[in-house]
Amino acid sequence: MFPFLFSTTEFAVNYQPRDFIETHDGLIFAVVDGLPEDDRVLCFLRYAPIGGKLAKMGTDQANAYLQSRAPRYLFLSERLDARLHAVPLADIRRHYRPRERVRELLNSEPRDEIERKAVSLLQKFGALGVEIGRIGLTGSLLIGVQTPKSDLDFVIYGRKAFFEARDIVGRLIGSGELQELNDAAWRDAYDRRGCALGFEEFLRHERRKLNKAMIGGTKFDITLIAEPLSMESGPVRKLGPILIRAEVADAACAFDYPARYRLNHAEFAEAVSFTHTYAGQALAGETVEISGLLEESPSGKRRIVVGSSREASGEYIKVVSWANSPHPDRQT
Repeated sequence: MFPFLFSTTEFAVNYQPRDFIETHDGLIFAVVDGLPEDDRVLCFLRYAPIGGKLAKMGTDQANAYLQSRAPRYLFLSERLDARLHAVPLADIRRHYRPRERVRELLNSEPRDEIERKAVSLLQKFGALGVEIGRIGLTGSLLIGVQTPKSDLDFVIYGRKAFFEARDIVGRLIGSGELQELNDAAWRDAYDRRGCALGFEEFLRHERRKLNKAMIGGTKFDITLIAEPLSMESGPVRKLGPILIRAEVADAACAFDYPARYRLNHAEFAEAVSFTHTYAGQALAGETVEISGLLEESPSGKRRIVVGSSREASGEYIKVVSWANSPHPDRQT
């Protein structure tokens, strides 16, 4: 359906986005692309041992840490024409899988309040029809370093299950079993992302997505990993920054990783976002303004990429002409 892609049915996939991998020296990376390159897993450093405990890393902090202590993990991907992190397969000591973590939680006694809330929400999803085998948990809970202030980061595998879970979130907010994010939680989400939009613009886009809510005062979100997973096949070449306005022709893959938007535009047929901030950002029929990097494939096909870093500084997708429908397309 889209250029730049091929399906993982063509090869055996051992790693998926949102998995974590741990190196022999105790660094923990989040997988960002399941297709190894030069026998390395493409990823980004999330936790490093500092002062006897694991410290969570932001983008700049992670880059600085690796530059000074482990530069071998800094990597320029020729396939993606992007600088990121990559761990040689031989350096991987442990592979953390979100679905396995869910199975562990459901087959053991919760160790703390965060685990109890995770189990409660899993039970709600299961009771209302989401297949439990389609749900994973990533983030701090995946590696067991959660604190009382931790969020719950759910991964939903497959579009059908994701949209079922999303509907359930909306229904449970309506019934009072879950709560919408409060002002402090929205502000925290905004500050963490370093979003290029103003706070009120960010809020208007986010509130209709129904991929975030709170359970007993703890924030959670749901993220889609489509199956079968499609990878960025490359190689590609970045041509420089670009700013356009276009109508969204198709938003069926707007919650995918990366998020994909088909455009009605004379030059560019597609925009993709590698940062979760702009997943589910626009509906078919809406007009968007996109600031990103222009990318070209070997065949000459061009698209706009948002998310050259997790925070995607200066890059964004924002709606400038809104549709009436509250929900993005729900095709499977």
